[in-house]
Amino acid sequence: MDKKHGFNIGYFILALVLMGMFQLWLGWRDVAQLSYSDVMRLVGEGKIASVTLTETTIQGQFKQPQDGKSVFVAERVDPAAAEAFEKAGVKVSGGTDSNWLTTILSWILPALLFFGLWMFLFRGFAERQGMGGLINIGKSKAKVYVERQTGVTFGDVAGVDEAKLELQEIVSFLKDKDKYGRLGARIPKGILLVGPPGTGKTLMARAVAGEAGVPFFSISGSEFVEMFVGVGAARVRDLFEQARQAAPCIIFIDELDALGRARSPFAGYGGADEKEQTLNQLLSELDGFDPRVGIVLLAATNRPEILDPALTRAGRFDRQVVIDRPDRKGREAILKVHVRGVAVAPGVDIGEVAAITPGFTGADLANLVNEAAIFATRRNADKVTMDDFTNAVERIVAGSERKSRLLNPAERERVAYHEMGHALAAAALPKTDPVHKVSIIPRSIGALGYTMQRPTDDRFLITEGELKERMVALLAGRAAEDIVYGEVSTGAADDLAKATDVARQSVTRFGMSSAVGQAVLEEQKQQWLGDGTPRQRDYSEATAREVDVAVRQMLDEAFATAQELLRSRMGELKAGASLLLERETITPDDFPPLRRAASVAAPARKVA
Repeated sequence: MDKKHGFNIGYFILALVLMGMFQLWLGWRDVAQLSYSDVMRLVGEGKIASVTLTETTIQGQFKQPQDGKSVFVAERVDPAAAEAFEKAGVKVSGGTDSNWLTTILSWILPALLFFGLWMFLFRGFAERQGMGGLINIGKSKAKVYVERQTGVTFGDVAGVDEAKLELQEIVSFLKDKDKYGRLGARIPKGILLVGPPGTGKTLMARAVAGEAGVPFFSISGSEFVEMFVGVGAARVRDLFEQARQAAPCIIFIDELDALGRARSPFAGYGGADEKEQTLNQLLSELDGFDPRVGIVLLAATNRPEILDPALTRAGRFDRQVVIDRPDRKGREAILKVHVRGVAVAPGVDIGEVAAITPGFTGADLANLVNEAAIFATRRNADKVTMDDFTNAVERIVAGSERKSRLLNPAERERVAYHEMGHALAAAALPKTDPVHKVSIIPRSIGALGYTMQRPTDDRFLITEGELKERMVALLAGRAAEDIVYGEVSTGAADDLAKATDVARQSVTRFGMSSAVGQAVLEEQKQQWLGDGTPRQRDYSEATAREVDVAVRQMLDEAFATAQELLRSRMGELKAGASLLLERETITPDDFPPLRRAASVAAPARKVA
């Protein structure tokens, strides 16, 4: 590295010297070289406009160019030449002698000063951006973990047994390459880990390296692209060159969508050109390396739908491993991993915690355990109890308690009736999740109260009846306000928005409206991340009107069902609201009507 650095600086200095000599040559080429007698003759002829006298030279300018040259220089012979020039009417000025070294330095020194300032500023920018200086700008920024330095093995990964089984083949290949070559099989060149954020894709990749005991090159897709064109491609080449020297090894590219986004048909516009050069270099490297050498490429993304098809085709990323949100059994296994270093009370049921956390990812569960430990620390407790875990779930789902937000008595009573309406409807409807807790303590996310329901198991299909009962439960708080006070409030805005979304999806995506028919009118959003961009409607105004009518009809019927259900339980509604005002938080143990009985059924009125 030092020799290369010196070599580059030497060439820079040589270039400056050559440029200086060239500049001198250009200057002398445009200057007429005259003898002293020629100068005096031209003075007599009145062709010289002005001169500058030094101790040894006469430098002057012609009134009219002579042979295409407007200035001249001659050696000074007569010390009294100044008098002769003045008599002839020539403007005379004095000067000092200059030599070639002075001429060169007069413009090389400013150039060197400018270069030094530029290097200083660039170095500071590079340090802030983590670029490592001008010489290292094209070097890979991958972090290298040797053998078990990743600190992670498959024992630290839980809840994704299927994905773990698929990646176990990669570990076997890295440990014994001849095993797969015996029958002519080859290991996949690239494995793409896809799934929602926080499900453990990066953790899984590090576990593969930890199990195989090989070097692990880890880099983010965004680190390939910089402000200078060509840097990303150079870093890709350098990364694969380092990997070849360290083989067998694993290359892991996190957030591949930052690098492998589908190329635009309008190539060469703005920063897209640099990204496309980087992607093209990655495609070239994937085609160029032999998997038998022992290099395995792992990448992770939560947006597989936007990746370039040329990147995900067979022969580059041969296999996609989906790491989805864990089910109840998986959540329980993940929680057991995270509570290893936490002092948990004997009465804590990890299975119960897993049951009240549907939809949580591995990262969410790790945060849940940490929040529970924080709650226990605040109480100066020696162990983390079940209440701490429950409070942690509420903290994550609904936000922290804001007991300092004081509601006036009328608003507080309205919130109590609203939440009790939700709770009684959920307890009465057999196809909804049972009630776990009801509270009127304001939360930091803006909710003035909430009703927590606990799913009995993981669901992967939802029937039409379940969606209709979900809308009834969502609108029951609004219905309770209308029954008790004769008008609704803005507190039901979020419930109304969620119910409207359920109704619209029932009509436009699931074909559950007889008026609109069995047709999909709205595309499904991205699998894990929504891009927020509006989609163009591809159906007529008449169909759109039918959709609006069907959605409104569903909501009206759900609201009417909620009103009838609560009117039949007015005594329970008032008693529950009164108890809620007194205690602020209640459970089915505190108010038995919230406990669902096996024989409980919905009112005789049809839901839809």
